[in-house]
This record gives sequence, C-alpha cells and structure tokens, in this order.
Amino acid sequence: MTLAATSIPGYLAGTWSIDPAHSDVSFSVRHMMVSKVKGRFGTFSGTIVTAEDPAQSSVTAEIDLNSIDTNNAQRDDHIRSRDFFEVEKNPTMTFTSTSVAADGSDFLLTGDLTLKGITKPVTLKLELNGIGPDPFGGTRAGFSASTEISRKEFGVDIDMPMDGGGVVIGDRINIALEIEAVLNHPLS
Repeated sequence: MTLAATSIPGYLAGTWSIDPAHSDVSFSVRHMMVSKVKGRFGTFSGTIVTAEDPAQSSVTAEIDLNSIDTNNAQRDDHIRSRDFFEVEKNPTMTFTSTSVAADGSDFLLTGDLTLKGITKPVTLKLELNGIGPDPFGGTRAGFSASTEISRKEFGVDIDMPMDGGGVVIGDRINIALEIEAVLNHPLS
C-alpha cells in the first residue's frame, strides 16, 4: 500500500520538534521470570520531517541514557554501569529512520538504533494519533510507536542466572513511545 498525504486528515509537510514535556519514552523487561519492570527516560530530543510524500518522511532522535528512571535509584545506578549501558562511554542512544511504509491505517517506521556503539535496524509500529492546532497558535502532531528489541544484540549482555533456572533479567525489551511534536517550519 502506498502513502498519500491526502488520505491523512490534517497532514502537513514540515519540520517538527519532539516536545519532551508532552511525550514519553518508556520500556518494560521481564524480571525474575515472573513479572515485568517498567522504566522511562526523562531526557530526549528529536526531529520529525513530514515530507510532501509521506513515504519520504524521516525521524531522528537522541535519548540521554543517564536519565533512566525505573523508580529505584539503586537499580538505575546499576543500569548506568558497565554491566548495562556503560553511560560514561556511551551517554546516548540514537535512532535515525531509513524508511516509512503504510501498514493498514498505521505505519512501519524502520531505522537504525544505536546503543553502546552497536547499530542495528529496528522497525516500530507507528500510529499517527492526529494533527491539529494548539492554543498558542501553533500546530501539533501526536504519534504512538512500539517495538521489541534484544538487549543482548546491543551489547547489554549481562546474564544473572537464578537458582533453580531462569535469569533475573529477560533479553526482550518492549519499547513504547508516546510522542507529541510541534511544527517548526511548514514546507508549504
């Protein structure tokens, strides 16, 4: 299926900045083989370029790994250490899109994710929640996106086996994004 700007209500071509005050970058991971621990990053930025042809649109984003928050300071410090992110050497995680494709009424956003100096392609299921005016005379767009990655593929390969089998931390990380962006420069 091809993308058509005319089939997207309110679609505007332009350059947008992610509004971190109204956005969320979060994740969950299996813990102790019985539950999931959730966390988020508090500091991130990004630019979205919506092209006249939506399939030519692009996204770049950067996440400050020091801003991790799992609601447990000791765990957050451990995740920042060499065992996990090694933030002294690798302070950011980045994403640069390489393609956008229609997926029914939603989209697939594929790009290169870089974590700990390792770059791998990932595909996010992307939903455009809407585009419209804000009360300040500007224009905003909302997006939801999700994907799943293997932490081990990005060099976060600590294994903490449990007595009786299993591991303390699972390999699969579910990533969820709720993004609100502000139009900076319309292309029209």
